[in-house]
Amino acid sequence: MKIIETDLPGVVVVEPTVFGDARGYFYESFNARKFADAGLDLRFVQSNVSRSAHGVLRGLHYQWPNPQGKFVSVLEGEVYDVAVDIRVGSPTFGRWAAAILSADNKRHFWIPEGFAHGFAVLSEHATFAYQCTALYDAAADAGVRWNDAAIAVDWPIAQPALSDKDAKAPFLADIPRERLPVYAGMR
Repeated sequence: MKIIETDLPGVVVVEPTVFGDARGYFYESFNARKFADAGLDLRFVQSNVSRSAHGVLRGLHYQWPNPQGKFVSVLEGEVYDVAVDIRVGSPTFGRWAAAILSADNKRHFWIPEGFAHGFAVLSEHATFAYQCTALYDAAADAGVRWNDAAIAVDWPIAQPALSDKDAKAPFLADIPRERLPVYAGMR
């Protein structure tokens, strides 16, 4: 397993060791002991799968309070996956990191608690899997506008297919500070 750091501390790409031959392949997508040894002490309580068509953009989603960390991967197809630091007081507040995740590259993306998350589907379809560190909490469900100019994510799709909720999400500057995660250094 290889851990690839991003420009956002704590947000990493995990590249598993893949064993393959003429029959197919095998890899461990998660091993608690190996991950803890690599500095990722993760505990998951919910597992989700979504399937989306080309051009769909889901996000940017987060929960506060009761934040979720997400360990995400693609089982079929390819996505452009994004994490945005929305922690009040963070030195990287409003910055983003992205990774291409696909069934072919088998990469995973770790988005810690306190970050907004979204993805855009680049292939004809994509089956997206995510493990979460907290249960979904409808009362804590929130989002940031996918095309917020202050964040300026360089999405590879100009006119994505969006849910009504995502199309109407507020800009980061319009979200009351008490509805945003707080950087641990600020507590």
